[in-house]
Amino acid sequence: MATKNEPATDAATPELSYEQARAELAEVVTALESGGASLTESVGLWRRAEKLADICQYWLDGAKAALEQAAGAANKG
Repeated sequence: MATKNEPATDAATPELSYEQARAELAEVVTALESGGASLTESVGLWRRAEKLADICQYWLDGAKAALEQAAGAANKG
C-alpha cells in the first residue's frame, strides 16, 4: 500500500525512491564530469543518468498531481 509520500504502486512504479534516484544521478553526473571514463563507459553512464532522470520525473509528476488534487479538493470544500 502506498504512503502519502508515494504514488500507488503499479507495474510502472520504479524500484528506486526519488531520493535514491536523485543521489545516484548526482554520482553519475560527477563521474561523467570527471572525464576519466572511456567512451563506452561514458555512454553507459549517460544511459543510466537518463533512466535515473526518468525515475525522478515520475516521482515529481506524482507529487505534482497529488498537490493539484489536494488544492482542487480544498477549493471545493
